[in-house]
Amino acid sequence: MKKIAIVFLLLVSALTTSAEGLPYLTFELTDGSKVSVDVTQLTLAISGNTLKAGSLSFTLTNLSKMYFSNTNETTTGIEDVDEQALSDFSIAEVYDLNGRRILNGSSMKGRLPQGVYIVKTREKTYKMMVR
Repeated sequence: MKKIAIVFLLLVSALTTSAEGLPYLTFELTDGSKVSVDVTQLTLAISGNTLKAGSLSFTLTNLSKMYFSNTNETTTGIEDVDEQALSDFSIAEVYDLNGRRILNGSSMKGRLPQGVYIVKTREKTYKMMVR
């Protein structure tokens, strides 16, 4: 019965979402982490105690809630950027999401293109989005 209710809610939400134009389905897990998936051609399937959303799989008991949103709300366990800590880029390294070092303190020239980056300082590691 629980599976049928979840599938029904997903279908109703999908219909509402297409009318509102919300591009992401976000899954919030019981540990507080979030994973967002693009709803463009997204397929959902339930098998046993597992929900498969595209290439991702979730155990139903680990899901706290799911909802549609305008932004990708995926959390990585990395803290949000602290502007004060990053004010001196000479001690930072910047990586892209594939783990390639883009910049280090001595080569910080110009602006970063739009995207999401990982910034490492002596004290912390941050996720930074350039818009």
